[in-house]
Amino acid sequence: MPTAGNLTIERDTLVLSKDWVLTHFGELRSQVHEALANPDTGHRSVDWSGLGQLDSAGAMLIAELLGSERLVKLAEADASMAPERRELLLTVARATSGLDAGTSRQTPGLREALAAVGRGMASFYQDQKLLAGFIGQTLATLMSVLPRPGRWRLTSLVAHVQSTGLDALPIVALLTFLVGAVVAFLGATVLEDFGATIYTVHLVSYAFLREFGVVLAAILLAGRTASAYTAQLGSMKANQEVDALRATGLDPMEMLVLPRVLAMVISLPFLTFVGMLSGILGGMLVCVLSLDISVTQFLTILERDIALNHFLVGLGKAPVFAFVVAVIGCLEGLKVSGSAQSVGEHTTSSVVQSIFMVILLDAIAALFFMEMGW
Repeated sequence: MPTAGNLTIERDTLVLSKDWVLTHFGELRSQVHEALANPDTGHRSVDWSGLGQLDSAGAMLIAELLGSERLVKLAEADASMAPERRELLLTVARATSGLDAGTSRQTPGLREALAAVGRGMASFYQDQKLLAGFIGQTLATLMSVLPRPGRWRLTSLVAHVQSTGLDALPIVALLTFLVGAVVAFLGATVLEDFGATIYTVHLVSYAFLREFGVVLAAILLAGRTASAYTAQLGSMKANQEVDALRATGLDPMEMLVLPRVLAMVISLPFLTFVGMLSGILGGMLVCVLSLDISVTQFLTILERDIALNHFLVGLGKAPVFAFVVAVIGCLEGLKVSGSAQSVGEHTTSSVVQSIFMVILLDAIAALFFMEMGW
């Protein structure tokens, strides 16, 4: 039966004796708090030569008494201490040091702010490096599977096309319809001052054929489907189902990633087309009801003044956006470490990264097409 530990002060020395274990945690904690009430406690030397049994609860109280940094220095400097006891004290001290730093940290200064920026940039670089490698691995898997029809996962592909494309049609159509109506309202409000409300037709058509149709559909898929991919693969990773596939000789890239990526690459162009039509329909409705532009006049202007290349530019961006969004969603799912918290963090990360990459790629494409005169 362990005897109750004791904490005494002899001259300028803190003397720790007997057994510091969980059984006597309440009594020991009151002694520690009483000692900490004295402001000179942190400057006294320590004598733990009479220390008996010690467990993690007692080590935590010693860390609270001495402070994590000081406990690490004392444990490392005491050559007479048993290795297992030293390792216990060091482990507890390092584990509690993060809590100490979090509670005692003052308002971060310039150095801490710059360090945080540097860590963020380094993390961003590593994420992009990993994404580039995963894209290469996905393309390599695709090239190896294409010549072998027996390895095509058609059932999985069709199922993902339905969940990614068909199930997303209503929300894409509704959102783009409403945005088309808003764009037409704004255009009419501004152009009315110049007596050029007829050009609202051009504004809505250009906006949805080149930009809004594909961008809105891609952002919706980033929030709706990329997050689902991450949650599905993350749950499988947490339940060790991905490891089970590898153990049975199956390739997770071929079984899990490739059907999802191809499904989104197939679905997004159709969703983009629906988004273009719905957005233009929303703008047409505003023109008919508010600007006295008939449906026939609207369609005539659309056919006469809007070139086909604007439609092709918008539709051509859809497979690229779809590939990037799907790859990010799958990669974040496979990065899950195994806990529910990790699943949530990577799901959030996949949505943020997907939307960021869609907008970034769209900006680059807009600059490229402008310079090319397309």
